[in-house]
Amino acid sequence: MSILKATAAACANIAFIKYWGQRDVELNLPANSSLSMNLDRLTTVTTVEFSPDYDDDVVILDGREERGEARQRIVAHLDRVRAMAGLRAGARVISKNSFPTGVGLASSASGFAALSLAASRAAGLELSQRELSILARFGSGSACRSIPGGFSEWTAGTCSEESFARQIAPPEHWELRDVIAIVSRAHKRVGSTEGHALAPTSHLYQARVASVAGRLAQAKAALLEKDLATLGRIIEEDAISMHAVMMTSRPPIYYWLPGSIKLIHEVQNWRAEGLEVYFTFDAGPNIHLICQAADQAEVERRLRDIEEVLEVIVSGPGPGARVIEP
Repeated sequence: MSILKATAAACANIAFIKYWGQRDVELNLPANSSLSMNLDRLTTVTTVEFSPDYDDDVVILDGREERGEARQRIVAHLDRVRAMAGLRAGARVISKNSFPTGVGLASSASGFAALSLAASRAAGLELSQRELSILARFGSGSACRSIPGGFSEWTAGTCSEESFARQIAPPEHWELRDVIAIVSRAHKRVGSTEGHALAPTSHLYQARVASVAGRLAQAKAALLEKDLATLGRIIEEDAISMHAVMMTSRPPIYYWLPGSIKLIHEVQNWRAEGLEVYFTFDAGPNIHLICQAADQAEVERRLRDIEEVLEVIVSGPGPGARVIEP
């Protein structure tokens, strides 16, 4: 067998309607459907090379060889691809993020989306977008949303074949901006996998799951109609709902830091002054501020004047996962 190699890139995504908790852990099926936007400035580039000369899998993330849990998750995903392709060969994986890893910016989403495409193509598989989304879901649930471009809906489904993401609007549909305020670069202590497992211990969990479908329908309609006032209200409500479940799990998970809470109040004050901007959070302390492209510079300027903000990253709607080398 000759050396098989491919490189792919994928964007992280920000969920406007989120999922927190799983209906089936083994199949990585979410408790509810979700809605997201790919982020063009938050990208993972991954090269996968299969060769009979490799006795073991080597995983290098951001220039460092991994030997712990991160490597195990990636090797397990490589095993899925090898099983699909009938391939028996070791692999060398080199992956690099353009943004901080493990701080709640969906690095696992872009990472497993890029890995799924690079590994499957290197193994000689030509998967459809739906098949790629399903494959990526097994590595990381939110990774399935990074396979299509622009704005995507991940349908929870009732079985593995029904649980995948599809594009509902292309990147050029709406010039939204996600102005991300980094208030901490520390690796979060509780990862999303552990958090999903704890979600059902919250007394708020079932109420949240039951309420998501209504919010998703409203958010999807607002997105398609480019109605930021409605979309913004809904995404704030959904983010707070998710973090309320986290904070009432047993044991509780507190991702927010003082800087996170300060920025919530700042955003509310800015809106009262007429600046149309809304906040959301993933599983971490860093805040995503959603606004129109015309307001990006003003939101960014105000953030840079706040002491707790260490860095500002601005993203527009991003493309889907793509091969960038044969």
